[in-house]
Amino acid sequence: MRTSIEKRIIIADLEMESHGKAVTRAGKRIELTAREFSLLEYLMLNKGRIVSRVDIAEKVWDLNFDTSTNIIDVYINYLRKKIDKDHKIKLLHTVVGMGYTIRED
Repeated sequence: MRTSIEKRIIIADLEMESHGKAVTRAGKRIELTAREFSLLEYLMLNKGRIVSRVDIAEKVWDLNFDTSTNIIDVYINYLRKKIDKDHKIKLLHTVVGMGYTIRED
């Protein structure tokens, strides 16, 4: 018999349960696409660390980074609208010229 281990990641009032693919902020469920979930999970697993677009492309999209695409910026924007909108404390941050990070300020 196989048992799965529930992995829960918590940053401030943002919670992710990887097994059930559930994300909540301040107790409110947030609906994410599979790609948004993967991107958020990668950021949360690297809490406080700046991850570059290259890192994200390789780990989340499993592709070599094409510098002419803005797909990562688009998905970060999607996440911001779902995760940070309507919340005083913002968790997703851009580090100009370096990448993105998720952290509690």
